[in-house]
Amino acid sequence: MTRVGLIAAMPGELKPLVKGWQHERREAPNSRPVDLWHSRQGDTELVAACSGPGQQAATRAFAEAEKDGPLASVYSIGWVGALSASLHPRRSYTVTGVIDVLSGERFQAQGAPAGLWLVTSPRVANRAEKLRLATAYSASLVDMEAAAVARLAAMRSIPFHCIKGVSDGFTEDLPDFNRFITPDGHFQTSRLLFFVLIRPWYWPALIRMGENSSKASQAIRDLLLENLNQTGAIANQNGDSNFTR
Repeated sequence: MTRVGLIAAMPGELKPLVKGWQHERREAPNSRPVDLWHSRQGDTELVAACSGPGQQAATRAFAEAEKDGPLASVYSIGWVGALSASLHPRRSYTVTGVIDVLSGERFQAQGAPAGLWLVTSPRVANRAEKLRLATAYSASLVDMEAAAVARLAAMRSIPFHCIKGVSDGFTEDLPDFNRFITPDGHFQTSRLLFFVLIRPWYWPALIRMGENSSKASQAIRDLLLENLNQTGAIANQNGDSNFTR
């Protein structure tokens, strides 16, 4: 059995992909839970995992994904912010490589086209930070998890791939999401909702982000299935992600 890991941050990033898959939630003492979904096609098992935003959470999700057996390859998938006006919300992109802002490490993705680099930041990037990251790293996208997945793949000498969908554009003004994320990767949705309830000037941008994120998740699914088919991990599914359990 060949096992392919799909590591995300939030369940919403995986929703269109894992519809109909077997789901489980694994709890651990003094740690955030990890949600996992499993699907099989022939000799290939796909295991998707998420545990919240940030590298610590991505490391936790990766560990649970490989607990039932080693991974033959791994994908970092999910939502990102655009660092360029040329990259559009709702679309998905195959990432060339990942740069860790904290360590300076660079990780090349396997089989990806040149020119589209992503930076992994310890914080959600606002408009000013996006401009700084784009200038400092000549990067096009920003997330909080991909570098951890890339590093773990390199440590295991397995292929790393990265497919991301844009949830927020380069010039979007959004609330400071960092104040609602705990160090262990828990996104405090109720606190955010209370915060924006009395700040209606954020409502249009958040509505756009919600719509963008939903469409981006579907675009991630489509591009991921195309990539899995091209690499031989699965047969052609014609866009159908409901594999045999």
